[in-house]
Amino acid sequence: MKRIKTGLVAFIAVLLCGLAPTTECHAQQVALKTNLLYDATTTPNLGLEMGVGKKHSFQVFYGLNPWKFNHGADRKYLKHWLVNPEYRYWFCHRFNGSFVGIHAFGGEYDAANIKLPFGYWKDLRDHRFEGWYVGAGLSYGYQWVLSQHWNFEASIGIGAAYIDYQKFKCGLCGKKEGDGHKTYVGPTKAALSLVYMF
Repeated sequence: MKRIKTGLVAFIAVLLCGLAPTTECHAQQVALKTNLLYDATTTPNLGLEMGVGKKHSFQVFYGLNPWKFNHGADRKYLKHWLVNPEYRYWFCHRFNGSFVGIHAFGGEYDAANIKLPFGYWKDLRDHRFEGWYVGAGLSYGYQWVLSQHWNFEASIGIGAAYIDYQKFKCGLCGKKEGDGHKTYVGPTKAALSLVYMF
């Protein structure tokens, strides 16, 4: 798991360093943001978006949920981390109005006794799964200017993911039942973000 995390972080760092020489940090060029929906799931997250042209920007989000809240044999939890880079094309001007994007994502997870919406992954209700995932998709969003330094953004995305897993009998006993993978197609992103403009 450490190799995957290190590789993704290194990839993002190299990508950002490669963009840095083509950008200047002045007004409406760099934004710091947090996805309030992700925060509501007790997953602290932080995003950095950089303008790379009048109608183009690139952002990277990182989220981490390291906590287990319930105690006992039937504890429920969804520990995970996520890296989410995205290229955006703005219809008017970057950081204002409508945009479309292409996003990718990857991370690792450890989940037990969780009931997911729409009946997806029913075995997760009474088993523990851990593994990694990667995926990509298309997104649409809109950003409102609130003041000189504050914006608000709403965005959604749809795409596909490859999910690799190890399955365990229960949350604590740890008896491994097997390995496998799943393919997911559907919503891959939902964000209501508070944005601070530099």
